[in-house]
Amino acid sequence: MARPNKQEQPFDFVEASLNYLVDTGEKPVSHSNEPGSTPVQHTGRYEERTVTVHNGRPILDRLSLEREGFIFVNHETMVSNFYDEEELRSVYYPEMERLVKELTGASKVLLFDHTLRAEDEATREEKKVREPVRRVHNDYTEWSGPQRVRDLLPAGEAEALLHHRFAVIQVWRPIRKPVKTAPLAIADARSLKPKDLIATERKYPDRVGEIYHITFNPDHRWFYFPNMQRNEALVFKTYDSEKDGRARWTAHAAFDDPTSPPGAPARESIEVRTLAFFSPAATALTPTPITPRQHHSGKGS
Repeated sequence: MARPNKQEQPFDFVEASLNYLVDTGEKPVSHSNEPGSTPVQHTGRYEERTVTVHNGRPILDRLSLEREGFIFVNHETMVSNFYDEEELRSVYYPEMERLVKELTGASKVLLFDHTLRAEDEATREEKKVREPVRRVHNDYTEWSGPQRVRDLLPAGEAEALLHHRFAVIQVWRPIRKPVKTAPLAIADARSLKPKDLIATERKYPDRVGEIYHITFNPDHRWFYFPNMQRNEALVFKTYDSEKDGRARWTAHAAFDDPTSPPGAPARESIEVRTLAFFSPAATALTPTPITPRQHHSGKGS
């Protein structure tokens, strides 16, 4: 059975700069723009910190969604063109719902959102997609996780589901060429402390959300998966309603890889966000890691 490649390149780690929020005591605000070349607008003060980002491939067999907060898997998709909205919704959405359900044991999975990103400004303008996010963040907060369920589902169904455990699970992958520039760094959830999380208001045209921006902590343990391929996916958790010691948040950000070769193709990627709902019997914490393995989408999805 095929597994993700552990030996894509010789570097065990890189030293890189990540953009952290500086806690000034004021709640930052970010304004979500229309996809394209214009960056998202932020308030707040940020600082660059040099950190060690470890190659996660040598330890991918030991990773767990419940402990580190992320896993890395092979997944063959039937999507031929990620810029085709109809194909994404008819093919990729069902693929990802099945993948998340298989990996987590959730009884119900709802994919509710996707974001395409391109590092190259001309591609962003042509395809009307967003830029990579270089500020360290987590997509949901203690408030906005449950609120997203209420936003998306009828009131009665939402409140019934919120009586049991649910999580927000995201899946990130390249959509064309291997990632040689602006890879995604992700932090071991165990190294993230409550004091590091600063709620930030996120203003959209039709609603107001909330994310966590992250302040610097020298204890953060960072990982990335160099040279990610189109058939590889990073699966990570950005909210979990359970407070029993399992991973609840995973800080992440794009960064400039100092080992990127000259003239490397600019990153193009997609991330999807899912709500994973669990039956009471499936909520008990298990220490067993989820072993990465080969996943095939199957035809007709």
